[in-house]
Amino acid sequence: MRNVISIIGCGWLGAPLADQLLAEGYQVRGSTTSDEKVDTLRLRGIDAYKLQLGPEPVGNLEALLNADTVVINVPPKAGKLGDDFHPQQVAYLTDAIRSAKVAHVIYVSSTSVYPELSRTVDEADVTTEDQSAAPALVRAEKLVQRLQPGCKVTILRFGGLMGYDRIPGKYVAGRTVDSGAVPVNYLHRDDAVGILTVVIDQAITGVFNGVAPEHPTREAIYRKSCADFSYALPTFVTPQQPIPYKLIGTSKLQQQIPYTFRFPDPLQFPYGA
Repeated sequence: MRNVISIIGCGWLGAPLADQLLAEGYQVRGSTTSDEKVDTLRLRGIDAYKLQLGPEPVGNLEALLNADTVVINVPPKAGKLGDDFHPQQVAYLTDAIRSAKVAHVIYVSSTSVYPELSRTVDEADVTTEDQSAAPALVRAEKLVQRLQPGCKVTILRFGGLMGYDRIPGKYVAGRTVDSGAVPVNYLHRDDAVGILTVVIDQAITGVFNGVAPEHPTREAIYRKSCADFSYALPTFVTPQQPIPYKLIGTSKLQQQIPYTFRFPDPLQFPYGA
């Protein structure tokens, strides 16, 4: 039997990842936040459990951590909950993982850790909280990294996840946009699943940016997306001062992870159900 993979957070990204891993012959466990979703995931062949992180885990975490590889795929919600909430969620998880016999932990992070430096940024640009535009997210990454050397650790800083029902034009239709010249840092969900699968298959460790290698402007993306789906075109205006941006570099991922992007150009991302 192939290794057991557990996905903490079987939602928009985690559930299709589970489907792919099942197709490859893995045994897959996964968590979700409601009984209804548990039933839905079990119908897909996932050994699903209800788990809520408030931030303390409530649910069958022990069963979920009875796995060789654990993917932590929990969206970092701040807002009214405060910046400390997500690191607290991760702290509880990593404390439990430390007591379990987990060989590999993969944490799905975000390129929001990078400040807008108006240049290409890579993994070395943010290694500490004070370098980051999202210090709480770096704090969560550090908690996962402290599991070493007891287990292998991978941090994947994914860009804006798109594809399927996440259609860029939907979010700007009819609005005024002054950031049209800014490059996008998008990643199609299928490529996110593909990258995660290779990392799991080959137990690759390290910190990696995960975005599509090409970076068209927001204006180009929005114009095409609105045309393709008949959304109202936004009004593009030129700001008085250039808007700072970041262009996420992917050379480390392309050199160290043997994965070929299915959709390297966000202008060519497929969408639909």
